[in-house]
Amino acid sequence: MPNGNIIVTDDRGTRVITLRRPGKKNAITQHMYREMSRAIDTAQNNPDIRCMIITGGSGVFTAGDDIDDFMHADAARPETLSDGAKFLYSLALNVKPIIAAVDGASIGIGTVMLFHCDYVLASNAATFSAPYINLGLVPVGAASLLMPRTMGYQRAFAMLVMGRSFTAAEAHAAGFVNTVVSPGHTEVEARKVAREICRLPAEAVAISRKLLRAPPEELTRRIDQEAHLFGERLKSNDAIAAFNAFANRKKRK
Repeated sequence: MPNGNIIVTDDRGTRVITLRRPGKKNAITQHMYREMSRAIDTAQNNPDIRCMIITGGSGVFTAGDDIDDFMHADAARPETLSDGAKFLYSLALNVKPIIAAVDGASIGIGTVMLFHCDYVLASNAATFSAPYINLGLVPVGAASLLMPRTMGYQRAFAMLVMGRSFTAAEAHAAGFVNTVVSPGHTEVEARKVAREICRLPAEAVAISRKLLRAPPEELTRRIDQEAHLFGERLKSNDAIAAFNAFANRKKRK
């Protein structure tokens, strides 16, 4: 099912969601958020879909939010900013295993979404960051809940409060990447993991996964709390200055 910058295909029990916007390093627009949400939501009650893969293809995962799109949505129709929140809700409420295949840079929401996934493969060229702090902003997507639980407070502080980037080896050591593979092989290996999951008893997988994960209502509460604080920070002098600087850089190019 081609949908412009999001391609959704179903193959032997696995739904593959591919970000395909190479000219913009797979930066995510509001429309792309809607398409990804739809792909996840429509899999929930489909017994033929046993698990999902999210991938950006070879060389890049995603540069995070498309800042131009984000700024235009803020100025013209603020309600469209909820598309990102809807996508995060789709991840939080999802009941099917999700595998992420990361080959290249994973920035902002690209890294945050990995903590909602169940199995993460990365190439040794992958990097991970969530540099909201550099825009004067705060974490989103329940990152402030999931990151400390997954990799410990100190590593989460380094990423979320100091804005540091992690290599694939560091992400593996931190526990949010399962396997590191050669560049160009993440999707192939992700499909192997998907086939392994699809061979397991579906009901037992669903129950076990539910026992392992934070309750959805806890995730959505934190998503809402972070979204409120994020909205307040958008009005701060720090954030306004950062976005103005970005706009000025675009004008000079």
